[in-house]
Amino acid sequence: MDSSPTSAAAAASAPMAASAPPLDDCLRLLRGERDEQKLAGLLVAANVCRAGDADAVRKVYDAVGPRFLRRLLNTGLGKVEGGKEEEREAYLRLALTVLAGLARAPEVAADEGVVSTVPLVAEVVSKSADPAITVECFELLSLIAIASEDGAYKFCEPGVIDMIYLQISSLPDGSKCIELAINLMQLLVHKLKVDNMSEEKLQGMTSMVTCLARLFAVLHTAVKFDALHMLTALLSQKESPLHDLLRSMPASIWESHIRVGITAILQNRVVSSEKLHALLLAECMMSILGEDWLSEDCKIQDTQNMLPVDKFVLLVLESARIEVAVLLNELAYLKYESSNTSQTDEAISQKQRNLAILFSLIERIIKMISNASSSEGAPSQTIRESTIMQAITGLNETISLVLDFLQDAKDHGQRKGDDLLAAARIVGSYLAEAPYACKEKTRNLLEFIFSIEGQDESRPFYSICFMLPMISQITMEADGCRTLASFGGYKAVIDCLVKMTEQDGIDNGSMFLACDTIINFMSNRKSVHIPVDSCFIRLLKALVTWAASKIGTNIITGTRQTSQIISFVGSYRLSIKKLMCFDHCLF
Repeated sequence: MDSSPTSAAAAASAPMAASAPPLDDCLRLLRGERDEQKLAGLLVAANVCRAGDADAVRKVYDAVGPRFLRRLLNTGLGKVEGGKEEEREAYLRLALTVLAGLARAPEVAADEGVVSTVPLVAEVVSKSADPAITVECFELLSLIAIASEDGAYKFCEPGVIDMIYLQISSLPDGSKCIELAINLMQLLVHKLKVDNMSEEKLQGMTSMVTCLARLFAVLHTAVKFDALHMLTALLSQKESPLHDLLRSMPASIWESHIRVGITAILQNRVVSSEKLHALLLAECMMSILGEDWLSEDCKIQDTQNMLPVDKFVLLVLESARIEVAVLLNELAYLKYESSNTSQTDEAISQKQRNLAILFSLIERIIKMISNASSSEGAPSQTIRESTIMQAITGLNETISLVLDFLQDAKDHGQRKGDDLLAAARIVGSYLAEAPYACKEKTRNLLEFIFSIEGQDESRPFYSICFMLPMISQITMEADGCRTLASFGGYKAVIDCLVKMTEQDGIDNGSMFLACDTIINFMSNRKSVHIPVDSCFIRLLKALVTWAASKIGTNIITGTRQTSQIISFVGSYRLSIKKLMCFDHCLF
């Protein structure tokens, strides 16, 4: 730059004719060949932009062009040689003021030239100690992010997110800067979609996650909760490329930061909704990184806030158990006792969604405990046996409460609903690992559980599938078979298995468990005294038809896929032969 904004201001009056409109004078200066003229025009343009005339703003932008504005920013950042320190700061202020004014017109903010300034403005944020400049930067960045998809995705370029987010922890709490920064972060979290992102932009999203995780861990202000909400929004999405990239990251610092943040939320007196968000975040982490994330020994430099593994596992489990107990009680009251029906439906729906989150978390903890007990998992530090026993005791109590919830539904004649189906699922998940837990309650409720339907089901199916792991174990003994026969439960299992053979995409494991259950049941036929029933013949026909369709397919490609199908069908051939033998004996 060959002139300063001060000298340019003096020059601005020289070319202006008294009768010429201010906008025309401004445009003539901006189109000038010398930097001095352009700077003078920008000083006038700042006032034009404040007036809010979109047409005038567009003319100003077209006249000055993005190239000069970028050069002005680079000069202000010291990337262009020459100029004194105070002049560079003046250039920077002028460039930001004009850009922020221009960006108030969405058409201009969405222009490629303005969008291209995002990395430079982010660099200003990372280097400036002046709150006024920082405020101007965040206002400008927000306008660009709002105006277009390209503007929002520009933030995913390498280094941009880091330059913006790493400064947030040092911003004064309650200041205009922090307010604008949080608004920008929330805007990006909700606007950016990772499904079709390039790998380079996905790297920017991982930077966003790691930066938010750090804020979640180190801050003890309202921003901590903002970071929590944004993390759950990013990580609770269904399986996405972002999850794959997070799993492949070698460093585990961000995971540790999230653990520190969750610990702080659950250990302190905060409202239930925030604890629920923290538990949702824990569920997301276990979903993305595996159940053993909860019991891994993570290391960070700040070990003061890092809870030992055993205590962290119990903290998460106990917090989830408390929330489940409260929600089950509130749901039962709203469904069966509340007389205020105007708000009941909405309240029930919200509590059902919250309960589903907690059930999912507890299911993952059950799996983690199972892995730790059988040494199948590979956590960095195995949790102690005393911790496992304490967790099992707590899980027993929670499953007992869930069974009470189901008993309440049975007593009120309710057997349809996603909350009841979710309750059946969590019971089935736990009993799969401990089939004789809560034995008396389970036996009394098994027939009812088999009758539960999801909101979109026309007849029971998934509730039976959820109980198959437990049923396949208890029917290995005659007493379990008698329990199943007492209410004709074997017919429900047969109907379920027949339906599996008629549908695509059914979990193979469930089919094997259903077959095992029927084989166990028929193996104990002398002790159970089951009547001859046509349902067995219907099952045989369904299995033969299904197996034949798998053998006859000619669309299988690849040795691996072929061997899997052959092995699968071979297993069913054995089941069919056994069933045929039993059928022959029956007749």
